Amino acid sequence: MSALLLALAAGAVTGLALGALGGGGSVLAVPALIYLLGFTPAAATTASLVVVTVTSATALVAHARDGHVRWRTGLAFAAAGIGPAMLGGAVAGRLPDAVLTAAFALVAAVAAARMLRPRPAREEDRPIRHGRAAAAGAGLGAGTGVLGVGGGFLAVPVLVGVVSLRMREAVGTSLLVITVNSLAALALRAGTVDGLDWAVIAPFAGAAVLAAWDGRRLAAKVSGPVLQRIFAVALLAVGAFMLVDAVAW
Repeated sequence: MSALLLALAAGAVTGLALGALGGGGSVLAVPALIYLLGFTPAAATTASLVVVTVTSATALVAHARDGHVRWRTGLAFAAAGIGPAMLGGAVAGRLPDAVLTAAFALVAAVAAARMLRPRPAREEDRPIRHGRAAAAGAGLGAGTGVLGVGGGFLAVPVLVGVVSLRMREAVGTSLLVITVNSLAALALRAGTVDGLDWAVIAPFAGAAVLAAWDGRRLAAKVSGPVLQRIFAVALLAVGAFMLVDAVAW
């Protein structure tokens, strides 16, 4: 299969995940860029940030129209992560590829386990804990910078489990966090963008943007708990594959 067709297919899956789940785009895009399209881990993480920034910003508009974005919570969460994301981006350039791959896999597995863990029922009007959102956002930003991902696959579990948002609100709000964190991480990777293969990245991003709209419609038809399980199983599968690859590096 040609690189163009692979890029279109991988982009469509990435966009579908971002649109429906509010995350998972980077955790799917990075492996696709490495294992299907021949990118190095360093180039893949930068290219993934470009793709996910464009796609998440597009999907954010649609979720905002549906009223599923908690702007105050999301901005506090994202603002707290800007500095750590930029610092993490500087650190990432000094780490071996195998270390980055293993860290990526382990973080994905932890996020998946959190999503699968049963949560006690809560009242629908439970107040949002903005202080805890900001603290969690700082940690997420650091991880975003180091791993070169938008952070949605971490933001959704934190917004659900720590901040106590409902799943659909967590999906929409995470897109705001992803957009801000990705832009911050890209700020320190700007010098490496010119060396990327744009003949692959452009169709990848285009397919992702189009598929994100379908993902939003899918999210409207599938219950929150089902989305959580789909999200968690996908993370576990990708994380396991990348961990095995890192160990064998």
